[in-house]
Amino acid sequence: MADVAVIILTHNEEKHITRCLESLKSFTDKLFIVDSFSTDNTVEIARSMGAVVVQNAWVNYATQFNFGIAQIPFQTPWLMRMDADEYVMPELASEINKRLAGLPDQVGGVYVKRRVFFLNRWIRHGSFYPIWLLRLWRRGDGFCEQVWHDEHIKLTKGESIQFEHDIVDHNLNNLTWWTQKHNHYTILEMINLLNYRYQFDKAETVQPRLFGTQEQRMRYLKEKYASLPLFTRPVLYFLYRYFIRLGFLDGRPGFVWCFLQGLWYRFLVDAKLLEVSIRVGTDKEALIDYFRKEYGKDLRPDKTPPVGQSSISSPSASASNPA
Repeated sequence: MADVAVIILTHNEEKHITRCLESLKSFTDKLFIVDSFSTDNTVEIARSMGAVVVQNAWVNYATQFNFGIAQIPFQTPWLMRMDADEYVMPELASEINKRLAGLPDQVGGVYVKRRVFFLNRWIRHGSFYPIWLLRLWRRGDGFCEQVWHDEHIKLTKGESIQFEHDIVDHNLNNLTWWTQKHNHYTILEMINLLNYRYQFDKAETVQPRLFGTQEQRMRYLKEKYASLPLFTRPVLYFLYRYFIRLGFLDGRPGFVWCFLQGLWYRFLVDAKLLEVSIRVGTDKEALIDYFRKEYGKDLRPDKTPPVGQSSISSPSASASNPA
């Protein structure tokens, strides 16, 4: 088995956690879950499958994941990031077993492909496959960038390579859950877009480059997207993904996906940005005060909790290496 430990963040993931953990067990038994006080059976299921589980209050994804990196009890040379609604394809599990230990010292990170399922359909078009994500990195050589949304693992040293096979993102919740989640995401996306102009914080992030890695290219394109006029950009984005990038080839699920994720979601972001500008204008301090009062989001950089300072509230924090 590969000498790698996997970090997973959870909150009410009983629909997904068994599938996720089962897909990992063919290459590691070092499973570490940071749970933000689930009220379903997530914690019980995870512990029954041998995972070490701690519970920590949620601030944002980056803070929670970096807490996991700081607190992980396994002293493995490699770490891996997974989401609870994802699973590893058997071919990738085999590739990790065969290749990870033999990678040269100068390799600090490994990219894998993610395939997204929506309404039980693999979304293969519309620029949604392959999505390359850095999901494995050497201990001490990476962290989760501190942004409000669309977080990536950032390498601090070393080169990166690509593995051939995939992880799968297949959420089993219904569309009501999906739209409620994305309605919440619009708040975080607003902050990200405003941050390009106002620089609320100076956190170290993935650097935007048109000809860099996929996340660098996406960050570059997002900056360009942020400079376009409100309401025109979601329409252009939908047309690009559905027609130019052939999203229509994914059938009715592909249309729903492109419409909701590519148009509705981003249109709602712009509508909320318009609301902000009408209510408080463009003054930076007024914007910070608005998001703190209206959404409970404190944009001041000195209010972000330092990594590893939160308390562990589960006795499993000191649990031994699971068998």
